[in-house]
Formats: sequence, C-alpha cells, structure tokens
Amino acid sequence: MIFEKPGEGNTEQTLVLAYERAVQLGIQEIVVSSSTGKSGYRALEIFNGLQIVVVTYHCGFRKPFKKVMPDAVRADLEQKGAKVVSATHALSGVERSIHKKYSGIYPVLLIADTLRLFGQGTKVAVEISIMAADAGMLSGNDIISIGGTAKGLDAALVLKPAHQSTLFSDMCIREVICKPRTL
Repeated sequence: MIFEKPGEGNTEQTLVLAYERAVQLGIQEIVVSSSTGKSGYRALEIFNGLQIVVVTYHCGFRKPFKKVMPDAVRADLEQKGAKVVSATHALSGVERSIHKKYSGIYPVLLIADTLRLFGQGTKVAVEISIMAADAGMLSGNDIISIGGTAKGLDAALVLKPAHQSTLFSDMCIREVICKPRTL
C-alpha cells in the first residue's frame, strides 16, 4: 500500500495492514515507534496476543534530562504487556553531536539520510528495530517494524532485525507493507 501523504492520518491503516501481514507470515514480534504512547496503545489493541515492543525517544531528545514519554504511560504500556525501549537513536547517536559541533559528513548520518529517501517512517522503522535488538527485546526472527513521520505511523516493514554492530551483514528488509508516496 502506498499512501498519498505521510503522517498521522495513516496510523490506523498502517497498523491494520501490518497486523494482516503478521498473521499471513506467522510473525510474532512487532516493533512500533511511539513518543507519547498513543501509537503504542493502539498497537496493543490491534496486535492482541503478539509481542509488542514500543520504542520511544531517548531522554534529552527534546529537552535536556527530560523524557518524552511520561513514566506513567511507560509503566501502563508495560503493565498491558508491551516491552518499552527508550534508547539513543541508532542512526544518529553521538555522530549528531559531532556533526553539530564540527560539521562534515558522517557514515551513520549518511545511512539515515539514505533510508529517508524511502520516507521518514521507513528510516524510523529500520532504526527502531536496531534499538529494540540492541536492548535485548527481540529473538532474531523476522519482525514487523512500524515507524512514522512526525506524528503517528505511516510505514511498516517486514524485516530480519540486526544489532548495530551487524547491520550490514544481518539486516534484511524483506517487504515494504506500506509507506507514503511523498516525503
């Protein structure tokens, strides 16, 4: 499915399409991006019975030493069965700090920008799968990873996950379930 525009308006359909594909392929692990918890809650409803990993921004992403997802929301998502990961962005991390201070071109930022050619949500879906793998939340089996552009969800991928250290040897994007046509 190709959406005409990116953004929050595609969230419901993205989750439904991803669920249908998970059932068809027998995939048990779903990774979903969620900053406030809203997408995480909806994923728990739609993917009832499957393992849900919600990946959110690292502390300090918007304001120094401040979390984006409130602790109460994280605790509630976990109580409802989700695993929640808050981690440094796999495709920027400390390189973003170096770039801001010294300028220049950096390999990890190039990877992120290359993935953005397929849309921000696609880049996010790849990135959160790495973050979930590095946090020890995945088995190594194929997953569905769901990301978005700004707010909500608009891209879903079937992929073989990998850790940061084995990204190029182990990760494989097997299918694009949906993504926006425009950036």
